[in-house]
Amino acid sequence: MVFAPDTEVALRTVVHLVNSAANGSEGLGSAADLDSFLAAEGFTGSRTRDEDELASVRQLRQQLWAVWTADEDAAVETVNRLLREARALPQLVKHDRWDWHLHATTHEAPLVDRMSTEAAMALADVIRGKEMDRLRICESEDCDAAVLDLSRNRSKRYCDTGNCANRAHVAAYRARQAATG
Repeated sequence: MVFAPDTEVALRTVVHLVNSAANGSEGLGSAADLDSFLAAEGFTGSRTRDEDELASVRQLRQQLWAVWTADEDAAVETVNRLLREARALPQLVKHDRWDWHLHATTHEAPLVDRMSTEAAMALADVIRGKEMDRLRICESEDCDAAVLDLSRNRSKRYCDTGNCANRAHVAAYRARQAATG
């Protein structure tokens, strides 16, 4: 394991959020889309379920995408700003199926504050661990999705948004066949 379990979950949520706009798509086009996203990610807490909330999550998505392609200093600046803006105050909590882990906002805080703080806390672990190289962009020529490489050997090259890895493997196989045929 590279990171604590709650950090890995938060990082995967960040990837899913960032990739909700990958390759020109819009996975958060409506409040219903946001509801589905949050349910799939197991995100709970207070909600306003209005257009402002949806817009704030989309804006957060852009800020997190910038971290994915940033150098360490720029990533630190974004993480610190997200934590400041949410007035984060880390505390250990235990709830539901989770043992002790960090929360830095209250259950009643606005959704975007809870999402940005959770993302920032996880990204802070990535930065502190000198693991920024685990945040990548899909190597498929026609894909711009984010990739989170949690493999031991740091070998993950393709995203989970589609069939990028399969297409690359098929193309490589066909190229090998053509070269020998």
